[in-house]
Amino acid sequence: MESERRHVRLFRNGRHQALRIPQGFELDAEEAILRKDGERLIVEPIKHRPNLAKLLAGWEPLSEPFPDVDEGLLSLDDIRL
Repeated sequence: MESERRHVRLFRNGRHQALRIPQGFELDAEEAILRKDGERLIVEPIKHRPNLAKLLAGWEPLSEPFPDVDEGLLSLDDIRL
C-alpha cells in the first residue's frame, strides 16, 4: 500500500527553503522534528504531554460519594505483628 502523495513546490523564505503543507497533510502539533534520511526529509510532530493542572481544572467534580474502603477491616489498634 503506497501512502498518499502530493506534488509541492519549494520556495525561499529569507535564507530558508520552505514548503507549504497541503490540506490533508497538516500535523496535529505546534512543533515538529525535522530529520534527514538520505535524500528524504522526515517531519515528525512533537506531542507535548498535557499540562496536569490544566487537565484537572477541566474535570467536573464527582457527584457520588467515594465508597468506604476501610469498611470491614480491623482497626489499626487491633492488629498485632
